[in-house]
Amino acid sequence: MLNSVRHLSGLSVAATDGEIGHVNEAYFDDQRWAIRYLVVETGNWLSGREVLISPYAVKQPLRAAGPIDVNLTQQQVKDSPATDVHQPVSRRHEREYLRYYDYPAYWEGGDMWAMSALPQVPLPMTTPALTDAELQAREASVPPEDMHLRSSAAVTGYDIQASDGSIGHVKDFLFDGASWAVRYLLVDTRNWWPGGKKVLLATPWIDRIDWAEKTVYTTLTRAQVKASPEYEETTPISRDYEQRLHDAYSRPGYWD
Repeated sequence: MLNSVRHLSGLSVAATDGEIGHVNEAYFDDQRWAIRYLVVETGNWLSGREVLISPYAVKQPLRAAGPIDVNLTQQQVKDSPATDVHQPVSRRHEREYLRYYDYPAYWEGGDMWAMSALPQVPLPMTTPALTDAELQAREASVPPEDMHLRSSAAVTGYDIQASDGSIGHVKDFLFDGASWAVRYLLVDTRNWWPGGKKVLLATPWIDRIDWAEKTVYTTLTRAQVKASPEYEETTPISRDYEQRLHDAYSRPGYWD
């Protein structure tokens, strides 16, 4: 089941002992294209502080209409490491956050979530824990500028360049509700194609992103985009639609 980041915005987030706030946006990983955190505005409950909530904490199934239930208490959230969501989040800060909640480092392993395709917290390991000195040495080896998280709110509106010109701008992100993998960017083509349609751009079809120029590049052509099946935001995405979309570009599906 695919969900929309835009539709998550505003949904309430409920801890095991009460509501903790509502979703403002999401942070996604620009290497593996997965949502790593929800940014939650806590409102009056926590003096307007914004906190990060990892998919490790979210109970399944993820309901499109909310609320989003998490396996956390209000006190855990209150005591979590402070994050300035208006500044880039470094890998060093992520380690502090993940260590606080005793979550695995999702980048340490060959799968989407460390050693798993889903954000599941593994059973306690029998291997001895690292000492404080070992932890400090590990932190020191991580460059402070080593950052791979991007704000969904900031990237919304980025121009999308095909091989022969602009095709529109990023309007939304569609992700798998179980794995939290970002499958598609929703492209609004109307600023290039008056009266045009909304289309989906699969993340494997993205060639590169110029963060300074706020531009997404793809090797697709304008003609291919025009010929692709239109995306209707009010209609759930079926596998049949996804198959037709991938067939239009002669690209294999991620499910194959």
